Amino acid sequence: MEFSVKTGALAKQRTPCLVLGIFERRQLSAPAEAIDEASGGRLAEVLKRGDLGEDVGATLCLYDLPGVAAERVLLVGCGKRKEFDRARYVQACTAAARTVDALGAGAALSALPALAPNGLDHYRAAREAVAATAAAVYRYTRTKDDKKAPKHPLKRLHLWVAEKGEQAAVERGVQHGLAIAHGVAQARELGNLPGNICTPSYLAEQAQALGTEFPGLRVEVLEEADMEALGMGALLSVSRGSRQPAKFILMHHQGGKAGEKPVVLVGKGLTFDAGGISLKPAAEMDEMKYDMCGGASVFGAVRAAAELDLPINLIGVVPASENLPDGAANKPGDIVRSLSGQTIEILNTDAEGRLLLCDALTYCERFDPAVVIDMATLTGACVIALGKHPAGLFTGDDELAEEILTAGEASGDRAWRLPLWDDYQSQLDSNFADMANIGGRDGGAITAACFLSRYTKKYRWAHLDIAGIAWLGGKEKGATGRPVALLAEFLLRRAGALA
Repeated sequence: MEFSVKTGALAKQRTPCLVLGIFERRQLSAPAEAIDEASGGRLAEVLKRGDLGEDVGATLCLYDLPGVAAERVLLVGCGKRKEFDRARYVQACTAAARTVDALGAGAALSALPALAPNGLDHYRAAREAVAATAAAVYRYTRTKDDKKAPKHPLKRLHLWVAEKGEQAAVERGVQHGLAIAHGVAQARELGNLPGNICTPSYLAEQAQALGTEFPGLRVEVLEEADMEALGMGALLSVSRGSRQPAKFILMHHQGGKAGEKPVVLVGKGLTFDAGGISLKPAAEMDEMKYDMCGGASVFGAVRAAAELDLPINLIGVVPASENLPDGAANKPGDIVRSLSGQTIEILNTDAEGRLLLCDALTYCERFDPAVVIDMATLTGACVIALGKHPAGLFTGDDELAEEILTAGEASGDRAWRLPLWDDYQSQLDSNFADMANIGGRDGGAITAACFLSRYTKKYRWAHLDIAGIAWLGGKEKGATGRPVALLAEFLLRRAGALA
């Protein structure tokens, strides 16, 4: 999609569709008041009939308003003015985008960002409008024709600003929002692809394609022979059960000063997880194609950083594999040696993500990183603990925790901190190895993070368990692209790119 900023008298703007916000009890927003005046009170007259519902996101399309240059005027319900916060604003932007898309107008001019949602400045309002609109019109078409797609889908959205002094902030919001939207879309697309297409090799190809698209992005792919030579015994033990070779993907964005310590993002790239010998139940196993959404979010965050050419050194690391039952697959009771030299007793082969991640986290030591953040659809226990709204955040670094939590709140892609106390470490004790790969049912998300913490002693580190937020099930089944927005916000702040 294309996004741009317009200013000037709203009634004189020529557009296939002008989007206006209406608050509860037929209260006109300031842009709507301007159109009402230009049309001789036509908006107020129409609203008295009660055709626009009171719910946030309700819509009503009007045609050929007198004194108004727009072909259509779309009224969008925004609820109570005092309650018009980020969530309701995003809901209104989403409803507007879907309605305009369905109308086949092709383009629109939205005055919703001018409504000053509670807690959002001009920059944030523009950025959220872009992100919400792009997400609303996203369609998965790789393996399915969208027969309901409009002939003239929404392809261009202009954001209207009342004052020219606001334009620079809005334009910056559009620029950042579009890059983040592109990153989210890439993460969603990779997540939605089936496991027979999105294999570890496919992920490696997509990384190379990203390097071609952004020449400043350097991409490396380690093969299984390279991993074997390094001693990545934990990661390779997972891929042995698959006919698809594992790939270790590295994406380097060198936007900062030479010698400046990089931020490293590590994402679990398990392109399909059947559980291995500890086979998962058949019900909803198809959703295990989403077990690579941690890796997909790294792709999305790296894309956003490269598109904005952020002045920061960033490395994206994606250990990619499948986890399938096979004669060569891990067996419960097997013991493997990780890249760190520590041995692991595999009590459950379905706890494989941490085996990929532990070798990846040890590998990160060579970068002398400023900070490492890993993200993974790691445990169902995190979903039970937090539901489908925030990611689970684990770190022993209070300053880093606050930095991530703040980025989550600012971007609307929230996380919630859970304990990472030494009290839980004993649950990983093993009679036969340095540690077991599971710690029992109690505190499963915490013991998984405790496992990873044993491989991160040499740098600042945080872990995001995204099992609850990476995809939706049921009728709305599909990848969400989270936590790309959180990561992008974190990177923007680190790079000093926010005013």
